[in-house]
Amino acid sequence: MLFTDVVMPGGMSGWELADQARRVRPGLPVLFTSGYALETLVEQGRAQAQAIVLTKPYRKAELAERLRDALAAAVVTS
Repeated sequence: MLFTDVVMPGGMSGWELADQARRVRPGLPVLFTSGYALETLVEQGRAQAQAIVLTKPYRKAELAERLRDALAAAVVTS
């Protein structure tokens, strides 16, 4: 499981990190988080189709639900 922010320091985005990680480990479950609203990410072209995104701030229950979603999506696509 990879849990990463969409926006990261240093020039690499969470999307790019996930792409590189999946080259090494195809089918890797990924959960993205962001302080931006999902609608904003979509409007800016920064949200990928089928990405599982948890918006900040979030509660433990929301994190747990999205982790389950990411794991279930990985099982379906692999």
